[in-house]
Amino acid sequence: MTAPLILDIGLVLLAAAAGGWLARRIGLPAVVGYLAVGLVISPFTPGYVADRDQIHLLADVGVALLLFEVGIEINIDRLRQEHGWLLAIAPIQVAITLAVSIGALMLAGLTPAAAGLVGLGIASSSSVVIVNITRSKRRTTDPPTERAMLGWSVVQDVAVVVISVVMLGLIGVNDRDPVIALVEFAAFVVVAFLVAWLLPRVLLALRGESDHFLIVSVAVALAVAAVGDYVFGVPLALAAFVAGLAISEGPTTNEARRRLLPFRDLFAVLFFVAVGSLIDPVALSTALPAVALVVGLVVVAKVGVSYVLARFGGLPRPLQLAVGLGQVGVFSFVIVSVGVAAGVVPVEWFAATLGAVVITIAASAVVARMVGPTQEPTPTATAAGL
Repeated sequence: MTAPLILDIGLVLLAAAAGGWLARRIGLPAVVGYLAVGLVISPFTPGYVADRDQIHLLADVGVALLLFEVGIEINIDRLRQEHGWLLAIAPIQVAITLAVSIGALMLAGLTPAAAGLVGLGIASSSSVVIVNITRSKRRTTDPPTERAMLGWSVVQDVAVVVISVVMLGLIGVNDRDPVIALVEFAAFVVVAFLVAWLLPRVLLALRGESDHFLIVSVAVALAVAAVGDYVFGVPLALAAFVAGLAISEGPTTNEARRRLLPFRDLFAVLFFVAVGSLIDPVALSTALPAVALVVGLVVVAKVGVSYVLARFGGLPRPLQLAVGLGQVGVFSFVIVSVGVAAGVVPVEWFAATLGAVVITIAASAVVARMVGPTQEPTPTATAAGL
């Protein structure tokens, strides 16, 4: 029967709405509420247990749409014009954070491959949380800082994707020869650019048919991501991001992005609930030293390094900018998950990453407000749902 599954989804979404609302009332991002709801409905806690397979399937749809839309939003030429320094500073931060994290994690007993994947997760931030910080009604950021923070996270995403593809290929997580894995990724990039050339032309012909316009936009996002994973061995979320990145901004693609937002927000909520449902309190309690190390690396090797580089680059409010970047995000979860599935990353370090996700998301959102001067928010839209 499908009715119980539909009931599961409905109850989970209602609980997520309540959790997000409560989180915002106490000054936290709604994402923290969604993660908490996932923990409540997980098999690791007493009470109601949702159908995890169903939730995770919808969560995969959500993360694919989320990263596809983030990829479309990135415009390298615009970033170069508005934040030229960021094109150099953000990759340097990723490289330094990754190097320091690998060294510390290897000292903690991880293999070089596992340390590389966890370290890469530490080096990346959450675009979703940063959007929340810069558009929240309670924000204390000013427009130049918001633009710099968003621009930094965008360049960071590009750098992390490039490094992760090389790293996953060298590690051989899909039982492929590293050279073959890199060639397959290059082939997927070619396919993504072909789709990027064709999609705006198809959407332009469908602009007068809103239903078909939306169907094609969603179908392309999901189909390209799935092809990248199934045919070329590129993890689903990374494939979706590359596909979106290949599509240049324009009136038609911007319209597609705008229409994708409600679907992205809805399914992305289920993604964060699914992440929360993976948190095992028992495993987390035994992994507390690892959680402390991951959080410490975020503070020292990412926030600290970002602060120094932001001051060097003359960017506005370097402390607030660095703190806003100080969380473990979606890419981190995806990369470490791939490592766990391949048997490269130990399960306890996966638990540590999940714990660090919750702690750093909450801390960065709150502290970023505290280190900025109080001001009346500018009249921009608040972050949708996340």
